[in-house]
Amino acid sequence: MKAVLRAGMVLLAGWLTVVCAAGTGQAAPAPPDDRAQTAYLADRLRENPVYISDQFPREVPRSTAPEFAEQARRVGVPTYVLVLPGSSLTASPAGLLAGVHDRLGRPGLYVAVDRSGLAAVETYGVSLPEATDARRATLYELPYDATAREVFRRFVDVLTSGKARQRLDAADAGHDGATRSHEPARLHMTRTDRENQSFVTGLAVTGIPLAALLVTVHVWRRRRVRRALSAPVPAPGGGRPDAAPGVSLRKPAASPPRPPSAAPARRLGRAGLASGPFPRALLISLTVAALALSGLIAFTASRLFTDTTSGDGSYPTAADMRARVDRVADGLRRDPLYVDPESPSALDAADRARLRARLGSLRVPVLIAAVPTSSGDESGGNPALLAAALHDRLHRDALIVIADPATGSIAPFNHGAPVNGGYLIERPRETYTGGTDLALGSRLDAFLGYVAKSPPAKAGATPYPPEPATDPVQEKALPGLFTGDFRPGLLIGAFLGGLVFGLVALALSLARRLRHRLRPGQLSAAAGGERGDAAGGERGDAAAPEAPKAPERPDPAWLRRTAREEIAALTAALDPADSLSAEARRRAWECLDATALLIDGNSDGRMDADAAPADLACAVVLARAGRTAIRRPDAAAQVCHRNPLHGAASGRRQIRTAGSGRARSLPVCQACRAVPGPVLRLGSSPRTRHDAYVPYATLPGPLATLADGAGIDQLTRTVREYFGVH
Repeated sequence: MKAVLRAGMVLLAGWLTVVCAAGTGQAAPAPPDDRAQTAYLADRLRENPVYISDQFPREVPRSTAPEFAEQARRVGVPTYVLVLPGSSLTASPAGLLAGVHDRLGRPGLYVAVDRSGLAAVETYGVSLPEATDARRATLYELPYDATAREVFRRFVDVLTSGKARQRLDAADAGHDGATRSHEPARLHMTRTDRENQSFVTGLAVTGIPLAALLVTVHVWRRRRVRRALSAPVPAPGGGRPDAAPGVSLRKPAASPPRPPSAAPARRLGRAGLASGPFPRALLISLTVAALALSGLIAFTASRLFTDTTSGDGSYPTAADMRARVDRVADGLRRDPLYVDPESPSALDAADRARLRARLGSLRVPVLIAAVPTSSGDESGGNPALLAAALHDRLHRDALIVIADPATGSIAPFNHGAPVNGGYLIERPRETYTGGTDLALGSRLDAFLGYVAKSPPAKAGATPYPPEPATDPVQEKALPGLFTGDFRPGLLIGAFLGGLVFGLVALALSLARRLRHRLRPGQLSAAAGGERGDAAGGERGDAAAPEAPKAPERPDPAWLRRTAREEIAALTAALDPADSLSAEARRRAWECLDATALLIDGNSDGRMDADAAPADLACAVVLARAGRTAIRRPDAAAQVCHRNPLHGAASGRRQIRTAGSGRARSLPVCQACRAVPGPVLRLGSSPRTRHDAYVPYATLPGPLATLADGAGIDQLTRTVREYFGVH
């Protein structure tokens, strides 16, 4: 009886043991595969408190582990850091840290970092109440381009500052739910940013100096023209008496056929502006200054835009780039099915057992690497490169299959195995692509079934060599500042420089017109003392007459100097005078045209050495009439009959001329209108004695027509007819 009772108690105890064991198994916190991942990561942290995955060396090289460890020591408590790609993190990074802590069994701060920031922060057995606030503050303070190393450094800074809560509140003020209303400035330069910098530098290198040069030249010319129009004839200066510095003379008859009134004068005016109003030495100096400014801008840009990389300055070493390939190759040497221990596996124990049995029964060598691929790994996300690297490490011909547990895709690559690749390619597409209802294990099993059924093929077939991955250093390197869009920036900068000049010139012109419109008839005051009278020197009808410098008996030297100066002033005034009426512009150009006919008979662009005094005086009269046409178009029709050098006529007077018994109404300047002045007397040649001068009306040439009261238009026509220009 006791034996039966003892046997019953043993059976009851055994049944209770089974029930308790079953209950314990149902309460397990993680499935077997997750426990394998946490166990693997705990073993790595047991070796080193900072573990960096070898699956994304382009983004977080393993060689940066000492820098993470240095920051972790600043926390003051044991800190364990896992730097993993997103494919290695489960749906709950905090649960992953909990499982790792359970396996490791050590108190401390546990941190999971991925490429985008802090995935999870947990404390076990230590007091860090601000850890959660520090994590959130770090998330809000840093932009999206912060690297894992920069994120962890900022987290430690916030945590050790003692002001994690305050910094969180300050950062949270610009955060609205899942979005940021005030995104922090990016930490790193991108290639697009560098292209923008190159383009802006090109714009500045050409646009700013060119605009400055053109505006300076324009303003200088305007000031020169304003002085030429406003000031009296300058005092005689030095220089050769037979040359006209600053004036380019071309005889119109030497030019191609053209309208007699415009073409020669236009050529004369442009040349005069090029050589006279704007000195060549000054233009060269301004050009050199613009080039120096361009070089200074380029130098300043090179000192401001000094970034050479788009990352935090960390680059993977050769060991970093081959670490994962070595690890997977070592695993495939021991087992034809390698499952990445860092990632949550899509293959359970039953799948692995079934696949290993399939692999052992095949007549061709097949190796399966269930590892994720991404753009941050050594292959740049190209499974063909990963398969080729594994083949090089294993030195073994096989059909290498890359199965990505993150995406569920299957990519086979034949490296010398006797299998018919065409047959495998023709299999259903659902076998290879992820995103289907079939689990990865089921599709791998189906694929191995197709391999078993594949017709035999000759051994030695290899895939085409894949394109090499981008060099990780060159991948992050930024192009030079003076490359790329720098050249287009130079071209567009030159265009914008010209556009800015045009806008400035237009603004100055509009301002001048507005000023004249607001103060009509006050051009002389705006020009700073310009002679504004029709007689060529009076400041108004009420003012005292002030005729231009006009001696009664000018000698040839005075005539040559005055002709040179007056033509230079007229040449400078013509081109910028864009507000003239068509009639005034025509008269001014015809006056300048006629001066070239009178004093440049050799057509060499210089004043003739043997020019007659009457021709020189006529050139002075025409040049002054042209300037009057620019200043006062309504007063430029006629000049003073008594002495044409007086300038424009302001009225008419009854004057009795020699050889006539009756008075005639002739044009006179304001001074001669009040009191008739002496008649202009000239020599017949440059060598005529001063006491042999005669009235200008008795000398041959176009100037004599003014004695009969001819106007400026009649005088210019007479000059053209006199020299045979029609």
